[in-house]
Amino acid sequence: MRFLEFNNDGEFKLTTFVADNIPQKYAILSHTWETEEVTFEDFQDGTATKKAGYKKIQFCGEQAKRDGLQYFWVDTCCINKSNSTELAEAVNSMFRWYRKAAKCYVYLSDVSITKRKAKSRFVEFTWEPTFRASKWFTRGWTLQELLAPNMVEFFSREYKRLGNKKSLERQVHEITGIPISALQGAPLCQFGVNERLSWAEHRQTTLQEDKAYSLLGIFEVYMPLIYGEGTDNAFKRLREKAENPLKGLDLLPFAANAPFNSYSKQDEPICLPDTRVDLLQEIYDWADGQNDRCIYWLNGLAGTGKSTIARTIARRYFDQKKLAASFFFSRGSGDVGHAGKFFTSLAIQLARNVPHIQRLISDAAIEQNNIANQSLRDQWRQLIYRPLSKLDRRLSPSSYLLIIDALDECDNEDHIRTILLLLAEARSFKTVRLRVFLTSRPEIPIRHGMYRIPQAEFQDFILHNISPVLVDHDIAVFLKVTLEKIRDELRLEAGWPGDEVIKKLVRSAGSLFIWAATACRFIREGKRFAVARLSLILKENEVDETAADSFIDDDSTDSSFIEKVAIAPEEKLNRLYTAVLENSSRNYTKQEKKEWYKQLKEVLGTLVLLLSPLSVLSLARLLDMQCERIIQILDDFYSILDIPKNPVCPLRLHHPSFRDFLLSKNRCGKHFYVDEKQVHQVLAGNCIRLMLNSLKQDICRQKTPGATVASVESGCIKKCLPPEVQYACLYWVQHLQKSGSQLSDNSQVRQFLQVHFLHWLEALGWMGKISEGILAILSLESYIIADKSPNLHAFIYDARRFTLHNRSIIEQTPLQMYCSALVFAPRNSTVRRQFEDCIPSWIQTAHWNTLQQTLEGHWGRVKSVAFSPDGQRVVSGSDDETIRLWDAATGALQQTLKGHSDWVNSAAFSPDGQLVVSGSDDKTVRLWDAATGALQQKLEGHSGWVNSVAFSPDGQRVVSGSDDKTVRFWDAATGALQQTLEGHSGRVNSVAFSPDGQRVVSGSDD
Repeated sequence: MRFLEFNNDGEFKLTTFVADNIPQKYAILSHTWETEEVTFEDFQDGTATKKAGYKKIQFCGEQAKRDGLQYFWVDTCCINKSNSTELAEAVNSMFRWYRKAAKCYVYLSDVSITKRKAKSRFVEFTWEPTFRASKWFTRGWTLQELLAPNMVEFFSREYKRLGNKKSLERQVHEITGIPISALQGAPLCQFGVNERLSWAEHRQTTLQEDKAYSLLGIFEVYMPLIYGEGTDNAFKRLREKAENPLKGLDLLPFAANAPFNSYSKQDEPICLPDTRVDLLQEIYDWADGQNDRCIYWLNGLAGTGKSTIARTIARRYFDQKKLAASFFFSRGSGDVGHAGKFFTSLAIQLARNVPHIQRLISDAAIEQNNIANQSLRDQWRQLIYRPLSKLDRRLSPSSYLLIIDALDECDNEDHIRTILLLLAEARSFKTVRLRVFLTSRPEIPIRHGMYRIPQAEFQDFILHNISPVLVDHDIAVFLKVTLEKIRDELRLEAGWPGDEVIKKLVRSAGSLFIWAATACRFIREGKRFAVARLSLILKENEVDETAADSFIDDDSTDSSFIEKVAIAPEEKLNRLYTAVLENSSRNYTKQEKKEWYKQLKEVLGTLVLLLSPLSVLSLARLLDMQCERIIQILDDFYSILDIPKNPVCPLRLHHPSFRDFLLSKNRCGKHFYVDEKQVHQVLAGNCIRLMLNSLKQDICRQKTPGATVASVESGCIKKCLPPEVQYACLYWVQHLQKSGSQLSDNSQVRQFLQVHFLHWLEALGWMGKISEGILAILSLESYIIADKSPNLHAFIYDARRFTLHNRSIIEQTPLQMYCSALVFAPRNSTVRRQFEDCIPSWIQTAHWNTLQQTLEGHWGRVKSVAFSPDGQRVVSGSDDETIRLWDAATGALQQTLKGHSDWVNSAAFSPDGQLVVSGSDDKTVRLWDAATGALQQKLEGHSGWVNSVAFSPDGQRVVSGSDDKTVRFWDAATGALQQTLEGHSGRVNSVAFSPDGQRVVSGSDD
């Protein structure tokens, strides 16, 4: 954004600012265009002062100076209208620029204060008739200039102040028909689309399309400018954007169970009154405070009540309309067990909770329609960071809270570290204060990630170090309230269980809220045996107290004593879980118990190791057991499992500590220990068995090869591919890898793939999960040892080639895979030979050649391609004026970089892969952020097409070659021109640095 300011000679000069460096306070001029307006080019060539329009600029500058403002903006000369990219950016940003202005001066050249007095007694001012008739109120662009700024001041032809938007409110309302509330700054989204369109109905613009383009800010939409499309088409696009502002949100995947108030969490507790009082107040003071600590990390051992505290805080700020979003991780619970939908889910909640950035997030999702497949950094930048950076503090609360619970439950340590680094960027917001409340166990990835953040920028609290007296008080309150409810429900005797029993239970809890909650659920589910179950728990408690007494009597201070005391809380939880499990077999014989424990381990082991939760019905089908048998087995475990009454709703653990318990032989003993690798192997086998029995060609019974995924109702897909089959398709490879078992050419895996590989791809196509399928194939290929399983490895290699080559076909029309994809596969393809029966006999094709993928998306010639230094991405430049970034493994489009106004001839990565440089026929060299797609630098100086660009080996310089017969060096950090090499007599087509960066080679038409 360019501004005008006085230079040392008292003249005006243009100064350019980018992004966050734009001045906080500035003035802006609103006027009607007349003859001899001063343009950007006039300031460049020094002829600005010779034009009549210069007087308006002088007035604006002098008035701004009187108002204490150094910078001011005038549309005629602060925009280079010869640059279509800059013009489009200005038109789409203008409303925001006017809104942020400290003062907007309206110069009315047709309103004079020297005209004779009006004779009408209804006229308040002598100049009012001409004010009401001013052509300023008839122009299209001046509508946003009236509504956007907070302070609008009107000036006459003689540059005398007539009044402001407030003092002339009645007159402006009568002239324009705009409601007074809108003039006073009410959010424009409160007014309907048709009403806002009516405000501009009688306004005119020089170019017909500008009648629509001048309303972009009024409707808070972004639209590319297409001059020549006509008024009707421009308004059609505008209305589509305005009437469906959140269309882009439909493109973002959402983890339904992530928010604190999701349907599945409706019964989860919050802190009871008079509990956690001091801690909650400390967190509230931090969240509402003004200090620079943008992150609060609440860390504690399993079962210390972190999630309950997080829900309590989320509820408070949700009710205050200050909750930005929440995400409650849970390992093994599908979409909330990983970071794949983390930022997209936060973005959707943010759009719902902060209305003023709904459109910004929606537009970002539309512009980057594959954002869900991009990196976590790109998702954060595009969907959250940028929209929040543009939030106007006058329209929303100044502070929002983001809550992330159980980050340690995310299944990827690298993703955890990335999330922490990105969330730390919340400190850089200027128009809004974003606080991040984070809970987790003190796991190594999180500890290391937090310690990479400066101490001054986060606050932490170790929950398990809180005073035992305070914790015991809170647990006592919880036990008293909960057990009184159980007493009333079961009609037990008055006074049950009594204060002494409560005290014993508090000691047994060992500062673990999860112990108290599990014990209460165990007692409640006992129903008529509730009293007996309480006695069982107290009996275990007596064992613990006896052991504790022996510790106290021993005056030893060696490390073994300290170790025993340190693990006491966990041991108490172990005893409780063991009691719950053993209680289910209390009346069985020794032999019956042995069989019972075997069945328990099969069902519970599966439940704790599932990669996404399943219902009782789906679990039964996956394990090939009777549904009634599963229900019978789980009937005694409502205290540790969330078991819905509806058998099609998913089963869940009440707390992840139960998973940890079952997976540790030292904690649960041999009867209940779950061998993780063995269970994963069984699950992999069950997944394959289920797919063998379920998958087939045209599983959704569409019959027509051209049937598209979009045309098939989701209900039909769910019916034909029930949850357990979808689970098997998605996770069989992961279970196989986690089992650690070796595969051979005669394995079940090869038998499955030889019969059902295409059926599996078809199912993934209907499910919209082809990307997951490609990653599964890549994982399988790296997992199989070629020397030990040559045939299986060869099949997987060919399967990868086949899938990558036909990805778009499978994603859009899965049934085309059986004809089109196979038809065009090489005759020597393993996949083609295996499924030869699907191919018409008259088709003949070639062998696989060296081509591995075809990346489609450009609509013009592709002039330049390059790999990133790590080989994971590809950059391409095209005649369609764009640069595109691709995932080299899957072929997925990651970014489309737009900004050049002519053909892109050359593109390359920087040595660290962080930047992309491009050269174009628009005579510019541009530097882009490879992660976010943001334009970093625009290097201008060449007078001809730029044909070749390259980075120096250290990434500090850029070299470019052009049709202007020169080679130029640029500073990659500042964009400054360092050197111009002249000597060629023809256009320069290619440039490159030497490996040591000391020399440059160039090639030319000469």
